[in-house]
Amino acid sequence: MKRPEDIIPTFPEWPRQWMGLQEDVPYGQGLIKVMRPFVEHLIASGLKDKTIRNHMENLWLLGGEIIRDVSMYDEYDVPPDQKLRESVGSDGGPYCRHLDTESEMRSFDTTCRKLHKFFESNI
Repeated sequence: MKRPEDIIPTFPEWPRQWMGLQEDVPYGQGLIKVMRPFVEHLIASGLKDKTIRNHMENLWLLGGEIIRDVSMYDEYDVPPDQKLRESVGSDGGPYCRHLDTESEMRSFDTTCRKLHKFFESNI
């Protein structure tokens, strides 16, 4: 079976890419640990690589926004899985500063809703 790294080779490096402060890296690694089963689920569900890549790109944006919030508000004591679960819902995800078009926002929210649904079905 394919792995997330087979679709986006930099997947394991995301925590360093998100990093603003050194303590962001272990937090980001915690996010990756929680995101991996979701990406593996997408792969196992038979979606095309392009679709999975799109979802992964949205997850990269989501992780960056979470790390930014955690760093800004010094929320390192909130477990990464809890923060990720709180960041997505049936209505989508948090505001993302890097999205310019309505289409990009819809795509981002679609990924966040899928992640929320995944969490709900795998409690």
